[in-house]
Amino acid sequence: MKHISITTPPVAIAVLFATASRTANGFTLSQTKSSATTTAAATASTDTTQVGTLTVPQIGLGTIAWSDTNGHNPELEELMSTIYQQHDGAAFFDTGERYGSHAKTALGMGWGETELLVAGLLDDNEGSSTDNSVVATKFTPSPWRTTVQSVVEACEESRQRLGVDSIDLYQIQMPDIVKPMKFLGFDKTYDEVYWDGLAECYHKGLVKNVGVSNYGPTLVTECYEHLAKRGVPLASNQIAYSLIGRQSGAQETLDRCNELGVKVLAYYPFAMVLLTGKYTSSSPELTVEDALTSSLSSSRRSRLERKDLERYAKGDGKSIPQGGIAPLLRVMERIAKERGPSTTVAQVALNYIICKGAVPIPGSRTAEQYVDNMGALGWRLTDDEVAEMEKEADNLGISFEGAGFKRSNAKFVGYGMETWSLA
Repeated sequence: MKHISITTPPVAIAVLFATASRTANGFTLSQTKSSATTTAAATASTDTTQVGTLTVPQIGLGTIAWSDTNGHNPELEELMSTIYQQHDGAAFFDTGERYGSHAKTALGMGWGETELLVAGLLDDNEGSSTDNSVVATKFTPSPWRTTVQSVVEACEESRQRLGVDSIDLYQIQMPDIVKPMKFLGFDKTYDEVYWDGLAECYHKGLVKNVGVSNYGPTLVTECYEHLAKRGVPLASNQIAYSLIGRQSGAQETLDRCNELGVKVLAYYPFAMVLLTGKYTSSSPELTVEDALTSSLSSSRRSRLERKDLERYAKGDGKSIPQGGIAPLLRVMERIAKERGPSTTVAQVALNYIICKGAVPIPGSRTAEQYVDNMGALGWRLTDDEVAEMEKEADNLGISFEGAGFKRSNAKFVGYGMETWSLA
């Protein structure tokens, strides 16, 4: 990808990047740098998949929680350095015009912050092979955007902020649900107008591929067919998907996308943090439930988020059984141990999603987390392991839909929360 030099203030970002890690037997952090880099590079070149015309790794990184610290973030800089050192800059960045770290972004002002950061991160690694990087961004449905031209204009602004000749993947962030005046009867939707806008961007050469986000089976099929009539292939659909997030239409959406050849990009692959393995038992005298709740109570999450996550961890005896998700975590721990001392629960959670035909987008703030996540590349769970985990997850009888204001079926849009349904 050709990049144009621009001034870029660091802010929050969501990023999905090309990565690699261990082979089936795996490499460990104790190996020499050259050995680890060689193994990672080899996996990066082989464990890939197609998103439209793009060749991307089977796993990426979402960093929507990243933020700047007085103009820079040392952890973020170290993480990006690791990506470039181990993978020669091969990266698949997933951002959006509405992503940002400041309150004004949530209120509909100051859009484009993370797009500028994406360009800045690439510029900061000038001299590395940025031709391997892929950048995706998103269009935000808004009440004032009601024409095809509004999509084209938004795309052009994103293209300029990213400093690219053509955006690799341009996505619609969610269905057209932002209707602040619907109580007065102004609730007309413009989904088809936005699809025509995507087609216009595609034919003008502003974008190479187009995608959508949070579309269920019916809407993604309608979009697929609508774009096909314009000679435009639908490349992707980004939805929340995990072992405990397959209900409420998510699994049906993934199945339909696989039938259509539309690649699913799975956010919340860990059900935020519940399936990372951070909160499983590390000693015989500590139960999984205790480890979960203890770790959550000391996390940096908001009180409301912790309250919701602890409910999944412990159960409430109502919508979530007593003991929460501990039975599933025990199965995942055992599978990880059987695969070797270097395999983690987090890697099992990510590999499961890969086995289902989707590209997981785990979050990470540090290079250490990044390297661990990339350990999910280069191997696959068996059909029996997948079936066993799904059975245990189904026995819980729950559907993970997010925590606090971070939901898999809703967005805070300034005046309140707006929801949608995949089902």
